[in-house]
Parts: sequence; structure tokens; C-alpha cells
Amino acid sequence: MNAPLHREMPAGTLDAERALSDVTARWDGDIVKQLTDYIAIPAKSPGFDKDWSANGYLETVLRNAAAWVEAQKVEGLKLEIVRLEGRTPVLFFEVPATGTDMGETVLMYGHLDKQPEFTGWRNDLGPWTPKYENGLLYGRGGADDGYAVYASIAALQALKSQGAAHPRIVGLIETCEESGSYDLLPYVDALRPRLGNVELVICLDSGAGNYDQLWLTTSLRGMASGTLKVEVLTEGIHSGDASGLVPSSFRIMRQVLDRLEDSATGRLLPASFHCEVPADRLAQAKATAAILGEEVYKRFPWAHYDCGGSTMFALPTTTDPVEALLNRTWKPTLSVTGAEGFPALKDAGNVLRPYTAFKLSLRLPPLVDAAETVQTLKALLEDNAPYQARVTFESNGGATGWNAPTITPWFEDALNKASRAHFGASCGYIGQGGTIPLMNMLSAGFPKAQMMVCGVLGPKSNAHGPNEFLHVPYAKKLTAAVAEVIAALPAAHRAAASEPVAA
Repeated sequence: MNAPLHREMPAGTLDAERALSDVTARWDGDIVKQLTDYIAIPAKSPGFDKDWSANGYLETVLRNAAAWVEAQKVEGLKLEIVRLEGRTPVLFFEVPATGTDMGETVLMYGHLDKQPEFTGWRNDLGPWTPKYENGLLYGRGGADDGYAVYASIAALQALKSQGAAHPRIVGLIETCEESGSYDLLPYVDALRPRLGNVELVICLDSGAGNYDQLWLTTSLRGMASGTLKVEVLTEGIHSGDASGLVPSSFRIMRQVLDRLEDSATGRLLPASFHCEVPADRLAQAKATAAILGEEVYKRFPWAHYDCGGSTMFALPTTTDPVEALLNRTWKPTLSVTGAEGFPALKDAGNVLRPYTAFKLSLRLPPLVDAAETVQTLKALLEDNAPYQARVTFESNGGATGWNAPTITPWFEDALNKASRAHFGASCGYIGQGGTIPLMNMLSAGFPKAQMMVCGVLGPKSNAHGPNEFLHVPYAKKLTAAVAEVIAALPAAHRAAASEPVAA
């Protein structure tokens, strides 16, 4: 049995300056162009494009990525598009170990499906009209996270160009992530014998606290979502005739939501939707708050207006940086992300509407079970409806969050060395408010694996919203950092193997 991996790795496993130069040339010479073409394709996730198979956009971006990977001619790389009947396809590649093979595998993950268009884009921008400006590549999906497969291969090429020893590497690129990855688990099961002994997962679908250092994601919130609908009539009627007698579906909606949320504070009321923040995550939040300060909340595009010569800004729920970090990573929160039953303002006459429907999105603390939450939520919202209105909650399912495993010394050392080499600062640790369903699956399937969950979604990058951009200079450094961390794994095993095993 190998001894624990705790010795600090020798410096120089990979020439950092050369690695960055190599990946920079690939980004500038080809990858930015590939992503520009990718952004122009409306490859919306199946949850937002029911006709995804007939439309063929997901197929196009997957085939384009596959063709590009094969054109790189990475030594030993084998690639295939894997298909299961009725499910969105995945891209799978594998590269054998070089130098030394101690049986470890690195799994690299990303996705190619995208969120829908959304409104509010700058006049010269749009979701499917890419624009490269001052190092930022604007458009839907480039940062979230179409770049992942291209960056993964560029990191591999950096390793190969230096002849660095690396473990066996497999890649899994899906096309269903933005819909909750409901197609992914069958693929993971089907490919499990080929995944091998995964000791390091690299997921490039996360965020960064700033663009000044490498950031490791330590937790992800879960999610429960669905449509809440309140019906009081079979058709709209004159509001002057009926209002005051027929209860407003919107007022009933407010009453029902009051069971779930304290509207004055935003606190979700069911105790089971909350969990205690682990001590190590609280300590990391305090350290990250010291780095980011007011930027934790100032980075958002707050609405503002003139008031007597002074500019007034909408305010966050808190201006305490530690509390702000915890609110967006370890506290449950309700968002209404869509509505139905309302005419456009220009078409709104004096009519009492027959129903109101809201799409609810609940972000859940990492340790709260999503399936149980969905059941509790449905009962809470539907039972004993005011005025015996027809109240229904149709769930879109849920995804339990994720709390990273305890970081091992070799991994921490590799992250810090890579971050200092390319950014001049040590690695930062931050929880993310988003959800990546795969991470919980992988932690359960590979409990001993270290998780390098990181990404390019830093301040103002605005994934899912208008003016989404990919910060290309940061992406280049992240790509080089990924190569260095991969190279550190065999070095860690060699160091551990050379140590005597305690009696």
C-alpha cells in the first residue's frame, strides 16, 4: 500500500513559463476562433429546446468540438461520440499515461449545451453574435462552459510539448448540464468500466472570485425548481365586474409563497431547507472575504437613479463580506425566474386574469437533500389552498448540492504553486451559488478523488444573463494551471512510493 501523499513536491515538474506560452499561442492562434464559431450556434440545452434533436444544434457543436480535438493529433488520444437512445450525446476521450503509470486517472469534465437567450443585451451584442473586445469574448456559452473541452486539450498539449509524465486522462463532455444533467448518469454508468481509478476530477464549469489568482470551488448549492400555478377562473373577466368578489390569483400566489419565504428578509421558513455551515467552510469564507472585501457584492450591475444630484443604488441583502459569501453559498434562497398568465403591459386591459403561474428556483445549501426538499415543497404549497383555488406545483426535479472532500497536501501544494506561477498569488477558496449535478455523482462514485472545480466565471461575466463574456487572459492562465496540477499527480505518487511505510 502506498504511503499518504503528504510530502511537498519538488519544483520544476513543469516549466510554468513555457506552459503558459504554449497555451497562449493555442488560444490566440485557434481556440478563440473555435469559440467564436461555437457562440454563433444556438445550442440550447434540451430543457429549453424541446426539439433539440430535430434542430441539430447540439449535434453540430459536439461534432465541431470532436473534429477539432481529433485535428490536434494529441499522442495516444482516442475519441468517440457516445449515444444512448433518446438522450443527448456525450463526447468521450482517453489518453494513456506516460512516463510512469501507477493506475491513477484524471477525469476532465465540461459541457457544450447553453442557457437560453435572455433579454437586456448591449445594443452591439447578442447571445448568438460573438464579439471579441479587449480580451473579452462576448456571447452565450463561451464561458459557461464551451471553452472547457478546448482548454482541456490545450492543457494536454502543454504537457506533451514538454514531455512531462502524466497519468491516464479521460474526458467527458456532456450536452445536458444546463437542464440538470438528467441524461448524464446513464452515460456515467455505461462508461464506468472505462473511467478507471479516478483520483483527480477537473471540472471547468465554475467561477472565480477575481481574475487575480486561481480559485478552487469548495462547495456548490443544490437546486429544486418547478412551476407553481394558481387558478381561480376558467377565463378572464371584466375587473370592474368581478374584482372584490373573485379573489385575485396573484394575491393567492402571494399568500402561498408566504408559507415558503419571509418576504421582508428573504429567509426560507422550513427548517429542513437549512443546514449548519461546516467550520472549515466558515474559515475559508472569512479568508476569502478578506481578499475580496466589498467586491463580493459591488460586482453586480445594481440598478441606480438620480436623487437630488446624488446617485442612489439598489442595496444588497447585506454589506458584510463574510455574510454575503455565506448567503450565496450556504443559505437557501427563492428566486422567481419566469411568469405566465400575464399579458404584456401594452396589451393589459381591465381584465381579472384567470390564473397566475411562476417558475420557482430554490437554491439549497450543499448538504440538504434535494429530493426530500421537492416533496416538502409540493405539500407546503398545495395543501389547504386559500379560497379553494386550484394550486399546483409541478416539479422540474432537483439536484443535491456538493461539499468538496478534504483537500490533500499534494493537491493543495500543486494548486498554490500553479496559482503563484501564473498569477503571483496563492490559490483562493470559494463556494459557488450555482449547481453542477455531476459533482455529487462523482464524489459518490469516486470518494477518494480530489476535485479541481474551477472556471472563468469571474466578476461581471454574467453567465445565463445578458452580456455574458469569457475572460480570455484568465482562461489562458487557468489552462496552464490545469496542466501543472495534472503533472503534479504522478510526482506525488512517486514521492509517496519512495517513503517507508509505517509499521
